[in-house]
Amino acid sequence: MFNGRDLSIFKLLSTWKTHLVFWLGAIFVGLSSVALTVGSELVSELFRKLHQEYLAYSFFFTPLILTLLAWITFTFFPGSERSGVPQVKASLEPSKAGNDKPLLSFRILIGKLSLSIGGIFAGASVGLGGPAIHIGAALMTYFGRFAHFGPHYLERGLILAGSSAGFAAIFSAPLAGIVFAIEEMGRSLEQKTSGLIITAVIFAGATALILHGQYVFLEDRSTLFPWGKAWLIIPVCGIITGFMGGLFSLILLKGGHFLNTLTFLTPLRIAFICGLLIALLNYLSEGATAGTGYQETKNYLADAHSMSAEYPLMRMLANIATFFIGIPAGIFVPSLSVGAGIGANLAEWVPIAPLSVVILLGMTGYFAGMIQAPLTAFVIIMEMTNSHDLLLPMMATAFIANGTSKLICPLSLYEGLTQRYLNTNDHEQK
Repeated sequence: MFNGRDLSIFKLLSTWKTHLVFWLGAIFVGLSSVALTVGSELVSELFRKLHQEYLAYSFFFTPLILTLLAWITFTFFPGSERSGVPQVKASLEPSKAGNDKPLLSFRILIGKLSLSIGGIFAGASVGLGGPAIHIGAALMTYFGRFAHFGPHYLERGLILAGSSAGFAAIFSAPLAGIVFAIEEMGRSLEQKTSGLIITAVIFAGATALILHGQYVFLEDRSTLFPWGKAWLIIPVCGIITGFMGGLFSLILLKGGHFLNTLTFLTPLRIAFICGLLIALLNYLSEGATAGTGYQETKNYLADAHSMSAEYPLMRMLANIATFFIGIPAGIFVPSLSVGAGIGANLAEWVPIAPLSVVILLGMTGYFAGMIQAPLTAFVIIMEMTNSHDLLLPMMATAFIANGTSKLICPLSLYEGLTQRYLNTNDHEQK
């Protein structure tokens, strides 16, 4: 029998055990984000060299490798496909999630990490945000099971902590990680786990920052936005980027159902055709539509005139093709480059505001329109570009884009994609 003192010691040890698991898990989430980033940079550079030296590489190697990666994904790593955010959201509803394939496991973690990097090597448009979120949630859940945590922590706290830590670490944006957990992943934070989630974000973000440095697009540049007619660009940018983001989401949500009606197209045939389209886009853009889009976003902010006016549309098509292939691939960072391109074009077509400002507003609006999470959109752009003085314009653009997007695509992208992993009557009727 425990006396009062023994019970107090037991509770104290249990509390410290909980905190240590969250902290250690968060550090490993940060390490995995660094591995994902460094690996993607290495293979991206290798792809660009091969693409420049061997023209046949894109038109022969890219579709074949992407088809092979799709086969590996469907055969050995089911549940690791595409972004990973819908799988994590479905795992937050264990009573509805299907049991036919585990969505958070060590196997999923390995597949997500290796196949995401493989997709970049093949020339696909692969973002790292979604994979980092999925890996973070899987890692934290694995740590919780190893420590024999109860279902309460496994079902909510660990998943939210891991996903938000992965988001914060890959973007070096801790505040955006917390906002993302509230707005998109959990919609609410429980009092008992909110502190643990915040500390997990801090540990993961600090680990990534120490090992890989700051993930900032805009450095030491003024982003002044003068009062006057320049502010008219806000509704223009919000409506156009919101429309484009909503259209992108609608294509992803409806396109899969349409392709399923074409019975002669098997998943691997779709992968090969989409691989050919990606190869063509890489050729036309001189390799700019391949990889994460991180460098292209930096190019827009450093010298927008070096980028072609067609780039945003080509990158959107590359993102769509990569999505339908089905390999592990995120859309966050590629979407930032699309938004930057739309903003650069708008600044040229409607020259009433500074170029760098309109580019940032384009990034914010397209991101908000794509995932319909306006708070996450302006917070992440603000953190990644160090543009706190543009808070109000970015906030307004995000909410206008969000409203416009809902007119085009009433169901948010991740909400719609999550339904595929839930056993609900509504899903069965679709």
